[in-house]
Amino acid sequence: MAQLNQIAAEQNGELEAPLSQFSENFPSRKAKRQLADTNSQKVQLDLKAINLKLTDAEAPEIVEWAAATFNEGLVMTTSFGIQSAVMLHLITRVVPDIPVIWIDTGYLPKETYLFADELTQRLKLNLKVYQSPISPARMEAIHGRLWEQNDVESLNLYDGLRKVEPMQRALKDLKATGWLAGLRSEQTNHRKTLQTVVLQGDQYKILPILNWKSRDIYKYLKAYDLPYHPLFDLGYVTVGDWHSSRPLTADDENERDTRFSGLKQECGMHLPLTPGEAKSLDSSTL
Repeated sequence: MAQLNQIAAEQNGELEAPLSQFSENFPSRKAKRQLADTNSQKVQLDLKAINLKLTDAEAPEIVEWAAATFNEGLVMTTSFGIQSAVMLHLITRVVPDIPVIWIDTGYLPKETYLFADELTQRLKLNLKVYQSPISPARMEAIHGRLWEQNDVESLNLYDGLRKVEPMQRALKDLKATGWLAGLRSEQTNHRKTLQTVVLQGDQYKILPILNWKSRDIYKYLKAYDLPYHPLFDLGYVTVGDWHSSRPLTADDENERDTRFSGLKQECGMHLPLTPGEAKSLDSSTL
């Protein structure tokens, strides 16, 4: 496979990595991550030009572009969900030592913790676990069992405490400038509006499998003998916390209806950070 061309460092600070020609197989070499600027200078990208360039790029090629562009500022996130093995395998084949951020809410099913341990050992993940500074017991003492209050405001508070705050802290601690995530456009209406590279807060979010369909996920898992989450065999098509996830039924119009009692479909980590934008997306029609 052709090597990535050297990144152009323009005088205005904009960094852009030309695309390599990607073969059908994954690159045999390990992508080299250069040392980041000690001042963690923010990368500035022309999103319109970058997304145009990446329009026909294969997922591993997008990951290579991200590694060359963001260097030590590149991180990825995982939920160790139903299909998480795909992104973990795809990315670590290109960037083996990438920091993998996992937000442990303290309410995950036992099966998720076991699945996380299995994949961490198998793929030799550079795992970075973040949790809320407020323990589950303390949160419940102060706020009650927020997921049982059956309103979006309570769920938003729960997500803010247990997911969004730890995620923002992780990005800050790791000095992240680029964030690889496994969002797919067919998952929610909000995700249909996304492009391969978007700006969220202070980070550029890169979505290598944005346009993958469920069949693509299945083919990848089979091709590399990767496991689904154990709860997949019990009818779960998506899984988060034990109290806010359930198996898919014939009455569900969308797989995300099985989360958050149908009141919302995004936990907040992948939503715009301004209150007005986030509020506009708090509905089961996402």
